Amino acid sequence: MLGAGAEALAIAVSRAGGLGSFPAAGSTPDQLLESVRAIRAATSAPFAINLFIIDPCMPDPQVVRAAISRLAHWRARYGLPAQSPPAIWAQDFAAQFEAVLEAAPHFASFTFGCLTAEQARDLHKRGSRIIGTATCVEEALAWQAAGADAICAQGIEAGGHRGSFLTQDEDLGTLALVCAIKAACALPVIAAGGIMDGGAMAKALAHGAQAVQIGTAFLLADEATTSAPWRAAIAQVGPDSTRMTRVFSGRRARGIENAFMIEMREHERDIPAYPIQNALTQDLRAAAARSGGADCMSLWAGQGVQLARPGAAGDIAHAMWSDAQNLSSTTS
Repeated sequence: MLGAGAEALAIAVSRAGGLGSFPAAGSTPDQLLESVRAIRAATSAPFAINLFIIDPCMPDPQVVRAAISRLAHWRARYGLPAQSPPAIWAQDFAAQFEAVLEAAPHFASFTFGCLTAEQARDLHKRGSRIIGTATCVEEALAWQAAGADAICAQGIEAGGHRGSFLTQDEDLGTLALVCAIKAACALPVIAAGGIMDGGAMAKALAHGAQAVQIGTAFLLADEATTSAPWRAAIAQVGPDSTRMTRVFSGRRARGIENAFMIEMREHERDIPAYPIQNALTQDLRAAAARSGGADCMSLWAGQGVQLARPGAAGDIAHAMWSDAQNLSSTTS
């Protein structure tokens, strides 16, 4: 939910009885600690901090120049100056991890990679429980070996970036992935991807998930930081409007198809890997949002986004859980 959610959304979900999660991947260590203080000042309920596990990046200058060239005419469209490589490509994960240790949240969740066993032990010493994202059984087993407390099974229906780290092309649906991980791992499984209403929630729980992770259903929430063009795009989507793409960030991600995705599709194989492309398109995406147009924004959203509804995040969470309970009781 990086870009679509901040402290207010995490607080609202935790207050409603869920496990609110703060997306801290874009935060400096000091910003992360300040966000944790703000959440704790607003609620005593449990919450999670989510981080991307990213190795230090030293890209080939020739690859960077080619990527900049592909973006030049898009930058000109939004009146942006000629581009230079950024000073940093992404936040330093090692420094962020130290901040998470200091913050000691109830839960720490991770995607794009797997912690070492030593890192997991350090978090456990601080009283934090660990959720590792997996898109296949092999990744779930890696997290189990590292010492995770639960596995987030991210199906192909999920919006935003794929959490893959051992494979980049695993396309199992959420329910199939939950069943496969349950059969192979002893850890609790959290279902993620395409869960937009109480019916989908009940089905995931019936298939063995101990919990569900919800993102897209909160994109229109009052507390979400989703921009106006992003919200407008969601209001206009049909049942098959999302696509997988690498063109915005260099990592496979699901979002609402737009002009940038269509035009850049022919360059998919040439796009530099995350976080290089992500950093190079950052100010371009921001300029598009400021202009009010959605043709060059990363409109991350999962399958079923047409079911997203506005309202207070707590009300959305309560309604989904109530529907799931009612459906479970009628089918049991």
